[in-house]
Amino acid sequence: MPRFARPLRATAPEPSPNRLHTAWLPLAILAATCALADPRAPAPAAAQRWAPAGIASDQYESSPTFSPDGRELYFMRSDRRFAQWRILHSRCTAAGWSPPQPPSFAAAQPGLDADPFVSADGRRLYFVSARHDPKGEDLDIYYVERERGGDWGAPVRLPAPVNSPASELLPRALADGRLLFGSARPGGLGQGDLYLAAQGRDGGWEVRNLGAPVSSAANEYEAERSRDGRELIAVIDRGERSHLYRFRFERGRWRESGKVPAREDAFQVGPLLSPRGDRLLFAQADGERSGEFFVIDLKPGADRRWPPQCAGG
Repeated sequence: MPRFARPLRATAPEPSPNRLHTAWLPLAILAATCALADPRAPAPAAAQRWAPAGIASDQYESSPTFSPDGRELYFMRSDRRFAQWRILHSRCTAAGWSPPQPPSFAAAQPGLDADPFVSADGRRLYFVSARHDPKGEDLDIYYVERERGGDWGAPVRLPAPVNSPASELLPRALADGRLLFGSARPGGLGQGDLYLAAQGRDGGWEVRNLGAPVSSAANEYEAERSRDGRELIAVIDRGERSHLYRFRFERGRWRESGKVPAREDAFQVGPLLSPRGDRLLFAQADGERSGEFFVIDLKPGADRRWPPQCAGG
């Protein structure tokens, strides 16, 4: 698997100090530099575990996404080594979140599907899969469409140049119809970069690199953008392990505004912004419980009713 790819296999967390992403160190949630670099700004709050009953497990949960009404949750679960990943689905019931089950479009074999994302209108669900690859290594972007009865249709694999011989990761459908994702395809600025794909009226696709400073000589491989288009959270590996970085669109360009306060001794993956862009849900190592979801406020007065609450959960 390409070096840039999120640690799905080769750099999976395990009790070895020689690994880039050591996930078994003692829990220590650290405060990072204030995102806006303003000395008058209050210290950022630490991330809090979001572990609903029935969703949290002794394995590694990551890459969450919700239906528009907040009643469905899709996410990726891996083993403790962040391998054998698969997509799971849970519904909000009177008893809380239902026991997670593979959705109808999921591959039968673990390790092939990852990174689900439900579009803002709920009509499409994007994900990445290696089901087309006999070796099970090349992740491409697929989507399924919601049918009249509420079920998902058959998976559709996006064509080139959206997909490439390299792996694509964490597809995000934007409000304007474009698709944001990570890829280590040839011609980039580093080990992995972030890209935007736009579909023309003729059905063809054009793909462009986000460019500096979001893409760089480092390894950028996941990103989430706020619905207003002004905030971006990128997962970047700048040498030791991957962390979450904030960018803000100002005066026609992206400007980096610091790290998201999270553990320095563990990598973070699968960022998801709230609809208002004031809270962030992501995954990171959690000691003996392997990996869990964590949530953090990004702005003062953040709406803490998100992530969606479920009765009994």
